[in-house]
Amino acid sequence: MSTFLLLLFSAIIILLLIVFINRNKTNNQLAKIYSFTLLFTFVWVAPLLFQMAFAQKYNIPPIYFDYVAYIGICFLPINVLFTGLSYSKTHIKFKVKYLLLFIIPILTLILLWTNDSHHLLYETYSINLNECQTGPYMIVHNIYSYGLLFIGILYLLRFSMRSSGFFSKQSLLIIIGISLPIIVNILGTFRIVPMTIYVTPISFTFAMICTAFAIFKFDFLSTAPIALQRIVDGMSDGYVVLNNNDVVIDFNLTFLKMFKTRDEDIRNQDFFNLLSHTNFSKNEINKIADNINKTKNSDSTFVMDKKRRRDNKYFHIEISALKTENTKIGTLLLIKDTTQHMRDLKTIKENQSLLMERERLASLGQLIGGIAHNLKTPIMSISGAAEGLTDLIKEYDASIGDPEVTIDDHHAIAKDMESWVEKIKDYTSYMSDVITAVKGQAVTLSENNNITFDIEELVKRVDILMRHELKNALTTLRTTVNVDKGTVLTGDITSLVQVINNMISNSIQAYKGKPNQVIDLIISKNKNSIIIAVKDYGPGLSEEVKKKLFKEMITTKGKNGTGLGLFMSYSTIRAHFNGNITFESDSNGTTFYITIPIV
Repeated sequence: MSTFLLLLFSAIIILLLIVFINRNKTNNQLAKIYSFTLLFTFVWVAPLLFQMAFAQKYNIPPIYFDYVAYIGICFLPINVLFTGLSYSKTHIKFKVKYLLLFIIPILTLILLWTNDSHHLLYETYSINLNECQTGPYMIVHNIYSYGLLFIGILYLLRFSMRSSGFFSKQSLLIIIGISLPIIVNILGTFRIVPMTIYVTPISFTFAMICTAFAIFKFDFLSTAPIALQRIVDGMSDGYVVLNNNDVVIDFNLTFLKMFKTRDEDIRNQDFFNLLSHTNFSKNEINKIADNINKTKNSDSTFVMDKKRRRDNKYFHIEISALKTENTKIGTLLLIKDTTQHMRDLKTIKENQSLLMERERLASLGQLIGGIAHNLKTPIMSISGAAEGLTDLIKEYDASIGDPEVTIDDHHAIAKDMESWVEKIKDYTSYMSDVITAVKGQAVTLSENNNITFDIEELVKRVDILMRHELKNALTTLRTTVNVDKGTVLTGDITSLVQVINNMISNSIQAYKGKPNQVIDLIISKNKNSIIIAVKDYGPGLSEEVKKKLFKEMITTKGKNGTGLGLFMSYSTIRAHFNGNITFESDSNGTTFYITIPIV
């Protein structure tokens, strides 16, 4: 009676598993193969139930029930082999050569059904294996069946050893479950332990329990191939797959680590219930839900960059629909933790601000030096003129009442005094121009002003501010304007003047103190852009400097340079004018080109 109940229990479990798989509509190949494995197991178990119930009662030869049971017994090993292949490779393409696997099982069935005429399978049949006398063909059948079973198990074992986490436990459950009935069958076949033919299918009850646990606990029939799972587990991005009811059906190890959770806590759980237990606020969860809903009617990928305010974590989330034949079957969320990236960006911005401040201070020093250089000469000239005027005043004062001093002498003294006064006017006019130019430059040290200005104003400021440095270097600035001087540009003129002056200073440095040199400042137009070229005829830039120019802080002035000038010049032109700086350099000299769009 206990044997019958165990067989009945096995049959019920098999039927429940078949119903479960069909209800879940799992369409992958592994699920289909496994369904056939369950079907053949049921075909094996069910006739034996009828054998126990009706053979003795109605005096039916027990072997007749084996005529049906052997259909399951013969084809079950093939399905175990295909299960191992499909599990290890995810998908196998059935080839014509696979039909050869069915030759021995079909031959076994034919020999069983005609056994009374040749006894190649059974000489004497009995439900007690010790009393059963097998024919010579049974050896062929057993070797073939066990061979297929062992190969299938080896495939499972091989990929279980390569896997990690729940995949190993999953595969080992399947292996243990399949191994038990094989061991029991071997013990009975070789009469090592006395048993009936019912023991082997009963042992499959344990196999079905292990399989059921693997299915319900570890989602056996919907797993990705182990090789693929190892790849996705190694991804820096986390991913989670939801079904149409927003239930979590798949994810990778990165996702588990990202949200500090476990497989059993989220599999087959509502995704938004999971988010509510994280540090995401209700508003953030609602925005994610809105984008998931948008994927129902769109093939687009919706991108979100969210800051989780409760713990200052940043996430980049990409949400897209999973579709087959234009029908949505789920939602894929790719989630990247960008916290470190955002922190790095913040650090870069802080460093950039620091660099900008250093450049402003350097510019301030340059400006103060320029003021001193540019005003020193006219002040000294005015002082000399004042001395000259003083001498003339003394001379004029002494001549009053002197009969020898004629009217012409008075006119001569007045003319000399007028000459000195004109010189003072020239010097004060130049000083006024310097102060006006410097005043504009100084404003940008605290703020950036985008104004309209023309080419003439630009050239004038450059000339005034660079005149003294060029004079001291015995270098001539040759300015050529090939456009209308009234051409208007929009932007921060003081920043542009500073960039041009920095390039002229670099050109002066390129001559390394050689006197009587020339620097060309050429302003021309190309389509809708103004091209400002600063050209020298020095030895050119080294290859090392060329590679790094504008990309990092590198100086063309050796120990005398900070490396800030050109680096910040490039940033200034890009930021304030939406322009660009390029250069050409060889042994005959270097030319920098500033390109500024005309708005």
